[in-house]
Amino acid sequence: MRQTYMAKASEVERNWVVLDATDIPLGRLAAVAASMLRGKNKPTFTPNVDTGDYVIIVNAEKVKLTGKKALDKKYYRHSGYPGGIKETTAGKLREEKPERLIETAIRGMLPKSRLGRKQFTHLHVYAGNDHKHQAQQPQVVDLEKLI
Repeated sequence: MRQTYMAKASEVERNWVVLDATDIPLGRLAAVAASMLRGKNKPTFTPNVDTGDYVIIVNAEKVKLTGKKALDKKYYRHSGYPGGIKETTAGKLREEKPERLIETAIRGMLPKSRLGRKQFTHLHVYAGNDHKHQAQQPQVVDLEKLI
């Protein structure tokens, strides 16, 4: 009888991956990116070990919001003081801080634990087409095939 393979943190091989967010719906992009960050696309996936890849997302300002989400979807934050709640629509957030829009969606899809916080640090989101990780020789992944 064969035992189930359990990856060890020391033998994990990580790749660098570039995803282009141009005209891709936000939720579908976030689901693919979260899966890659966790390592669920690898045969060596182990739930309690960080087996994921480094994910670079470019063109965050061109991500697609379907329906009326640009006007209706709201994001809240609180300063910690009484009456300190602030709200922003998804459309306004996409204009002002498109990186935060994608990061929030992906963070919600990762585990709420130490492991999830560690995996989130492997995400790099950029509003434009340029990124500073050329030295890592990232592979460009075609999202049309994955979605």
